[in-house]
Amino acid sequence: MLLNKHGKVFVAKRIDTDVEAWQMPQGGIDEGEDPQEAAIRELEEETGVTNATIIAQYDDWLSYDLPDELYGKVWNGRYGGQKMKWYVMRFNGNDSDINIETEHPEFSTWKWTDMADLENIIVPFKKDLYKKLSKKFSYLTE
Repeated sequence: MLLNKHGKVFVAKRIDTDVEAWQMPQGGIDEGEDPQEAAIRELEEETGVTNATIIAQYDDWLSYDLPDELYGKVWNGRYGGQKMKWYVMRFNGNDSDINIETEHPEFSTWKWTDMADLENIIVPFKKDLYKKLSKKFSYLTE
């Protein structure tokens, strides 16, 4: 979760779907990689952001399952969901530092949104996970 100085959350629209599929940056952890290092690496790979500081983390791992209509169709059918470790980072740069036109782009557009609105713009199968994150980290936007 990337927060700007106004407490807004960075979200981006996935490039590989026709539906309104907004999400926060996320990604895999390479073998032997520390989850915190993976979070920093994935943020840079997906957004170009290098000027952010970790300010909080979700203590537990969170997970979600893909809905039946996507099971076996995404990620080359190799996974049925994801287990994640979440970190909150404070963005210390300017909006012009954000670049979603990366080597392997995942997003078509991005925006800052209120944390309270996350569950309204996220795909349904991630809604519970985003509710947990919003509940845990809402104090960071006050």
